[in-house]
Amino acid sequence: MMSVRREGALMRKASQSEVKSRILMAVAIGISIGCLFAFLYPHGFLSFSSPAFRSRRFQVLSSECESSERFGALKSEYAAAYEKSKELKQQVKELTEKVRLAEQGKDHAQKQVEALGKQSKAGPFGTVKGLRTNPTVVPDEPVNRRLAEILENVAVQRELIVALSNWNVKWSLEVWFTNIKRVGITNYLVVALDDKIAQFCELNDVPVYKRDPDKRIDSIGRTGGNHAVSGLKFRILREFLQLGYSVLLSDVDIVYLQNPFDYLYRDSDVESMTDGHDNMTAYGFDDVFDEPAMGWARYAHTIRIWVYNSGFFYIRPTIPSIELLDRVASRLANEPGSWDQAVFNEELFFPSYPEYEGLHASRRTMDFYLFMNSKVLFKTVRKDARLRKLKPVIVHLNYHPNKLERMKAVVEFYVNGNQDALKAFPDGSE
Repeated sequence: MMSVRREGALMRKASQSEVKSRILMAVAIGISIGCLFAFLYPHGFLSFSSPAFRSRRFQVLSSECESSERFGALKSEYAAAYEKSKELKQQVKELTEKVRLAEQGKDHAQKQVEALGKQSKAGPFGTVKGLRTNPTVVPDEPVNRRLAEILENVAVQRELIVALSNWNVKWSLEVWFTNIKRVGITNYLVVALDDKIAQFCELNDVPVYKRDPDKRIDSIGRTGGNHAVSGLKFRILREFLQLGYSVLLSDVDIVYLQNPFDYLYRDSDVESMTDGHDNMTAYGFDDVFDEPAMGWARYAHTIRIWVYNSGFFYIRPTIPSIELLDRVASRLANEPGSWDQAVFNEELFFPSYPEYEGLHASRRTMDFYLFMNSKVLFKTVRKDARLRKLKPVIVHLNYHPNKLERMKAVVEFYVNGNQDALKAFPDGSE
């Protein structure tokens, strides 16, 4: 028993001795490593007085000294870069829009056909007809709410007669609206170009619209002659079409004998009376030009038609119709001395060519015996017993200067039955 205890005590002593030796060995190793680092790094491993630290500290102090100047420079550079970025963004936006418009213009005709209806195959020979009647625009009432309210009360089936007038043509206007009332037409409107004519219309119970003030238009409207006033209509009519109304534009030197709305086809963008006086001049003909110097090829065939009269035409609210008004109004504004009727016809008839894109508008010529100009009446009709029995829809005194006297004579002849009423006037203006 004693021997067992003695052996246990010896074992504990041996274990304690082993732990002490390990501790001494660790201390010795630590001292050795410390000596080694002291030799390699005499200024200390993390000494703040080391050359490297002093260099870094100098750099930091220098940066602090330069910071205010550098900040100002960076601020200026940033501002310049920001402005440049805005310019680039604008350029990108413009280029994107140009690309979009170019793509939109591509295959434009095809897209128009697709928009108008389902595509179909061509039918048998002799049965195919192209599109004539363009769709009308969606009414845009915010364009002119006051006019929209007037038109809602005046128009019949979204169409009406419109005439522009100032005080200079007061008496012709009176004959104009007196005969409109006599025929029983209710859907008509006078666009008054001055206050006196507006009051005159109100006193005579004539529907009237006075536009909001516009210096450019008002100055012409108050003092302008026939051609100057006539040129205004293309700008003014635009709002009527934007509101979705078809307009029968009328000069005031016209006598109404029947309701013109009963004689319209309404299948084209523009339906106009003609300045022609027979079938050839009114509807077109093959005019052969002779140039003897060309020998065998001396004869050149041309197509001729007398112009449409810009004082009486029916225009539907379509995109081509509005484009026509814009084109004519723009040219009249930028080409001083140009005549509205010449410009009107050039825009309607001239085709596209390399440097010009023509207007894609459909058009129809009115029957020149029903929608009669004064050349037809005084040169032909009044001298022909058979044609004298014909009652036209309107007579336009466009070929003659003494308009009021001839207007009254037309009323005497066709309304009051005085067969001698037209005899006193010459064919022309002399």
